Amino acid sequence: MARPSRKDEILRAALACFTEHGVDVTTIEMIRDRSGASTGSLYHHFGNKERIIAALYLAGTEQYAELLQRGFASAANAEACVKLLVTSYIDWVVANPDWARFILHSRSRVEAGEMGDVLREANRQHFAQILTALAEYRRQGLFRALPDDCFASVVIGPTHDLARNWLAGRTQSELSECRELLAQIAWDSVKNSG
Repeated sequence: MARPSRKDEILRAALACFTEHGVDVTTIEMIRDRSGASTGSLYHHFGNKERIIAALYLAGTEQYAELLQRGFASAANAEACVKLLVTSYIDWVVANPDWARFILHSRSRVEAGEMGDVLREANRQHFAQILTALAEYRRQGLFRALPDDCFASVVIGPTHDLARNWLAGRTQSELSECRELLAQIAWDSVKNSG
């Protein structure tokens, strides 16, 4: 396995600091000390703390997008594609709970910051990739007629809500144990039964 890049090491250290101390309390010096990087290296790769926050956010959402793209490449039908949206999300959250918690709490900060346009463009591209993967099935009438944004909310909304509560320690159920149930609920909610 390849050694992580200096940039990845800094992001991992930042996540550890954010998880341990909180985003607002964490300083560049704390990230520097945890990562072993020089101050110059931190500023070379990111420029400031807000850009580290944005880079960490974008790297996490990109991992989920990559999981989806790999899954879409082998999904056999509309049902598999819809279920993949749920199962990939759950798989990523369960494998990366600190990162997922960071993303859930940092979106508005990144959107309001200097990297907000980058985030909005990444989200636009991600959503477009999902719509492209589902486009032929939609043309075939395999889904209920729903506006694009409503379709996405119906599919991922319940999963996102349970994941948020699971990450906050407010559930009795393990998120991974609800994986197949939530995937089936998503499919049942959008399939064209007529």
